[in-house]
Amino acid sequence: MSLSERGNPGNITSRLLENKKARHCLMPMGITSENVAERFGISREKQDTFALASQQKAARAQSRGCFHAEIVPVTTTILDDKGTKRSITVSQDEGIRPSTTMEGLAKLKPAFKDGGSTTAGNSSQVSDGAAAILLARRSKAEELGLPILGVLRSYAVVGVPPDVMGIGPAYAIPVALQKAGLTVNDVDIFEINEAFASQAVYCVEKLGIPLEKVNPLGGAVALGHPLGCTGARQVITLLNELKRRGKRAYGVVSMCIGTGMGAAAVFEYPGN
Repeated sequence: MSLSERGNPGNITSRLLENKKARHCLMPMGITSENVAERFGISREKQDTFALASQQKAARAQSRGCFHAEIVPVTTTILDDKGTKRSITVSQDEGIRPSTTMEGLAKLKPAFKDGGSTTAGNSSQVSDGAAAILLARRSKAEELGLPILGVLRSYAVVGVPPDVMGIGPAYAIPVALQKAGLTVNDVDIFEINEAFASQAVYCVEKLGIPLEKVNPLGGAVALGHPLGCTGARQVITLLNELKRRGKRAYGVVSMCIGTGMGAAAVFEYPGN
């Protein structure tokens, strides 16, 4: 996750290289996924099953128009196959693959190491994207006549070993929930970023979260993971889904962070 080519970390200070934990911060993200899978027994089948579910949930949500309220169409100019300029409007995510099957996923080769279990199919796909949210005091929102879409109840950032950075949400979520005075059972939706299916599966199992509460509209395996965008996108998706459900409810957004951290936030939807 840098401008340096894979396997070449660039100009790195010797002090960093001399410290084992700091050195692990240079580890490619795909290898950290393999570490999680190996260390915590997350099988290839479990990863592919989770990835398939992400694609299926996202495909259903897209077909029902669930993303319309959160996507701003973008009009741009492209060159077609004949080299002719033409204008197009992008109004939906292009990475969702409704035809994904377990058989198809099983055919994919490991992407990061020989004999590994992390593939292009059970990892977040490479994609471009942007997202924005407006955070304000309630008094200011009311002064400006803006709707209250949700209330930020708490947040937390924790550190984890850099070589298994993907486990971060499993440790950040409990801290954020404790600050909000809640438990896993109190939460209606968990938006846990799917950087890799290995780490997402680990976090869900570690916290004992029912799968029906996890990423009900799909996650980064299907929707993509544009760095710098995903966290805001998760908040937007969460609050829009809670709004569709209509009742007062709680939701959690969480992500792992390269170099060994996890972040989580608890939101309350006040109800219609």
